Amino acid sequence: MRRHEGIKPDCRLIGIDCFPFVGRLALIFFQFRLLNEQQLIIALQQGQEPAFARLVADYQPMVYNTVLGLVQQAEDAEDLAQEVFIKVHQSISSFKGESKLSTWIYRICITKSLDYVKYRQRKKRFGFIHSIFGSKEETVPQLADFHHPGVQLANKERAALLFKAIHLLPENQRVAFVLQKLEGLGQMDIAAIMKQSEGAVESLLQRAKQNLRKSLGEYYQSS
Repeated sequence: MRRHEGIKPDCRLIGIDCFPFVGRLALIFFQFRLLNEQQLIIALQQGQEPAFARLVADYQPMVYNTVLGLVQQAEDAEDLAQEVFIKVHQSISSFKGESKLSTWIYRICITKSLDYVKYRQRKKRFGFIHSIFGSKEETVPQLADFHHPGVQLANKERAALLFKAIHLLPENQRVAFVLQKLEGLGQMDIAAIMKQSEGAVESLLQRAKQNLRKSLGEYYQSS
């Protein structure tokens, strides 16, 4: 069997040595833009930095938007998005290709985001306890209004209410709803990401919508 030697772009094939350094670098990145997903994964597992730069360029909007939809704070989302790519860089060698690369990255986004939300909730509870006893410990700020690229609502108040209602959903319902409504994924892709059946995902989405209608309906009835 012929030994697979991975992806080794040969810059000499396109006369790259005739260009200044910046031109050579640009051409190297151009070559990595032409790789298909399997070739990109191999290059990533070989530790080729242009491949990682390509990965970040391709997946940065997806990662940031997903994290933002779950943590609902722009600054936190920016920090967590960086942590997601660090985790991808550290763990890509163990990726076995049993799912699409995007599915694997979505899972990392969700895990990082939910872990952070739980941490923030614990910190908020401790902050409340400290406030009772007069401690001057730093407290966690309330969720601020923010703009999410996946939601086009002219009325900022309505958008803020929607995200506050999303934040109150049970964890799995919140994840499924964010993936469908903010990321635009179908039930098959959501099922693969969440490692659930399509029927289970459909049920999660139905319950999420019912809970959102209830939360938002109660607000409008009381206002």
